Amino acid sequence: MDISAVNALSYEDFVNTFGNVVEKCPVITAAVWSRRPFVSLNALEAAISDFIDELPESGKEGILRCHPDLAGRDLQRGTLTRESRQEQAGAGMDALTSGEAERMARLNEEYKKRFGFPFVICARMNDKANILLQLSERCQNERAVERARGIEEVKKICRLRLQSLLLTDGANKL
Repeated sequence: MDISAVNALSYEDFVNTFGNVVEKCPVITAAVWSRRPFVSLNALEAAISDFIDELPESGKEGILRCHPDLAGRDLQRGTLTRESRQEQAGAGMDALTSGEAERMARLNEEYKKRFGFPFVICARMNDKANILLQLSERCQNERAVERARGIEEVKKICRLRLQSLLLTDGANKL
């Protein structure tokens, strides 16, 4: 889909197509639709990123809270979004040893208790060993630092999800 096709989408089609580029936050793409026309696919990504940046800190934390725990209950129950299921499986979160699963569960709980939102990392850019390492290390961060880091990870996830949705040519590459 090229940028002219994106700009031609109705509101409903735009939200249906891009509504989960930020996990379980279709309101973001609903708001960004009104910023059309986009001059490029990079501009679409920038509009989403700018919208997120313009949110108060409580709104950013809300975005983080929409993300599931890695290798958590939703994965085990099969209730992840299609995108999250594929991303977690690609990183090996669906194939943890019992020891890794116990460590992941313990660290996820420690993280959520400390920060009030789940650990977010771009699973497609990491493997299970690095995810466990990052989760352990990031539990030591200050809340504001971790909120900002989580939002940067949300933006990476968004970029990759946009790339997966759009067949782009050289001029419109994300």
